[in-house]
Formats: sequence, structure tokens, C-alpha cells
Amino acid sequence: MTLIPVKTKARLLQGNEACVEGAIAAGCRFFAGYPITPSSEIAELMAEKLPRLGGKFIQMEDEIASMAAIIGASLTGVKSLTATSGPGFSLKQENLGYASYTEIPCVVVNVQRVGPSTGQPTAPAQGDMMQVRWGTHGDHPVIALYPSTVRETFELTVDAFNLSERFRTPVILLMDEVVGHMREKVELPAQEEILIVNRPGPTVPRGEYLPYDDTRGLVPPMAAFGEGYCFHVTGLAHNRRGYPTTKPQDIDALIRRIHQKIEVGRGDIVRVEQLLTEDAEIGVFAYGSTARSAARAVRLARSRGIKVGLLRPITIWPFPDEAVKTLASRVRRLIVAEMNLGQMAGEVTRAAEGRTAIEGVFRVDGELITPEEILKKIEEVV
Repeated sequence: MTLIPVKTKARLLQGNEACVEGAIAAGCRFFAGYPITPSSEIAELMAEKLPRLGGKFIQMEDEIASMAAIIGASLTGVKSLTATSGPGFSLKQENLGYASYTEIPCVVVNVQRVGPSTGQPTAPAQGDMMQVRWGTHGDHPVIALYPSTVRETFELTVDAFNLSERFRTPVILLMDEVVGHMREKVELPAQEEILIVNRPGPTVPRGEYLPYDDTRGLVPPMAAFGEGYCFHVTGLAHNRRGYPTTKPQDIDALIRRIHQKIEVGRGDIVRVEQLLTEDAEIGVFAYGSTARSAARAVRLARSRGIKVGLLRPITIWPFPDEAVKTLASRVRRLIVAEMNLGQMAGEVTRAAEGRTAIEGVFRVDGELITPEEILKKIEEVV
């Protein structure tokens, strides 16, 4: 028998590998990080691949320096990435706030593991959901995405860079250990099939450039260091020139604008996936690897005649309030399944505004929530 080779784009990829492929496809050419389970494969692969593409990889002395390094690289016009897990993400918080306030695009991957503290490094969790939103001090906007498949990890990594560039803000790509380490057969798109967004650049003469000039839009054009533009960056409250200010009206306008640019773009940022919610009497809210268990539980419940549907947030922050509110107005119960003690359940309760009762299926022992656990809760509330 003669075997005829078949041309295919299919590959067996790990979630962390798909993240690297997505970052490179999006144009990332700088990575700075510090090894930490369960995200280390991202650093290892970037160290291997970036030099071949003319990019740079550097292992920093800690997570604080890693965050500072990608901020500095981004200021020179290079798309930049770092990856970590919960303890390292905690250390990045001060510089994340700096990047948000100074409007510097960059992408941070957080592959979650059990905490607090060192926790259980090789076990999955979803315990950093609130840290992602409220970890830094002060009022700041946040964009955070959460895939549940290997293919989606690739796609959302590209999206993370595109959103970061478009809105001049750091973007968080959340995963849990299961999403980061599982392998699936995927077909990745060709480079020419991928939409790439680059940050808006100056359109005025160098002498007239203001790095935080919002007179032409909520997202100011961003010059790169070394191009000849005068560009001052400070973590202090700053005016349109980028210089420190103590004027209340300038400070108020700056903070409100960096929030407004995300709120105005909410329609392009916030995404959800719904499964069998059209006639659902019971709703399930789940994300990441837990959503895979939830989808199975929904189908099992349907086979038993229970009308149940799944709402899966792809965008975690900004929170998909309207989708939750709409589903809550139609169902008798809304079950939230997550590998923590109710971090997103609190947000679901807030968004539902009393339209329905909220039930929880929580787990914090380093094990996946199974379809059977969710199904049991569904049958309890019918």
C-alpha cells in the first residue's frame, strides 16, 4: 500500500504553545519574564522563537522588572509580552498601574494556579479574577480575555495585542493551568488571514506632538522613543505634554478619559458565547476550562428534559453586564461555576440586579469542576 501525503495545517498544540504562536502572529517581538509554573512554556518557546525573527528575549531578575522591561520595550514601538502565574502577577501590579495610567500597550498572560501564596503550582484555579480587575491601586480601566480551548488561546492572544494597540492600554490574557497545558488538534490561520492592529501614530510635525493630546479622540496617537518626537512619560498625574500636573481639572480629565476610552469601545471589546440559552429556564455561567465542564453538563441536562443554557464570558473585564442581565431576566436560577469561592458569582449577582436567584458551584482544591457536579446543581434547582 502506498501512503499519499495529505497537506494539512492541523497541529497538536498545547495552550501555552498556542499563546506563543498567537503572540508572534500578532507581531510581538519582545518578551521579558521570569520562569513560573504553569506558564513557563511560554517563556521557553519565546526564548527559542524570537531570536529567529529578529526579536529579543530576556529573562529578568523578578516579575517587577519583567513588567518594567516590556513597558520600556513598548515605548520604543515594539509589541511586548510577559507571562506569569498568580504570585508573579501580584508583583506586577504596581507597573501594571503605571502602564494603564501612562497608556502604554502591552500584553500580560496569567496562567492561574491554586493560591494564596505559593499555593499548588501545578494545579488549576481561577482565583485571580478580582486581582486582575482591582489589583492595582487607584481608578484604572482593565481589559481581560479568557479562552477555553487551545484554538481560542491563539485567537485571543492576537485579540489581546490588537486591543492593547488600539486602546493604548495593557491587556490581560487569563488562562488556568488546564487551558495552558492541555493539547488539542488545531488548525491555525495563515498569517495573511489574521487581522493585525497597530497603535495609532502621530500625524503632526514633531514640534507639535503632544503624547496625551485627546483633542482628536479618546486614544491619543503614540510616538515611539527614538523617532525624534518629544515624549515625556511619568507615573505622576500628567497633562497633555506628559509633564506632572497638580491641576485638579487636568487630573480629573485624565482619569475619566482613560476609563471612557474603554467604555466607549465596550461594544468591540466585550464578547460572550451562549449555548442553548434561547429557551433556557436554568442558566449556567462559567469560563475557561470550567466552561467545558459546564457545556457537557448542559447537554446532559437537556438529554434529561431540563431546559438549561450556558453563558460563557470570553471577555471577563469589562464585565458582560448586559448579557448577564438579559439571561437573568429569563431564567428561574442562574448557576455560577468557578474554581474559586465565588469571585465572579459576586459580579453576576451585581449584574443580575435581583432578576433571579444566583447559585454557586465552587471548588478550590486544585481539581477541575466536573460536569457531574454542575449537573447535580442543575437538578437541585429545577
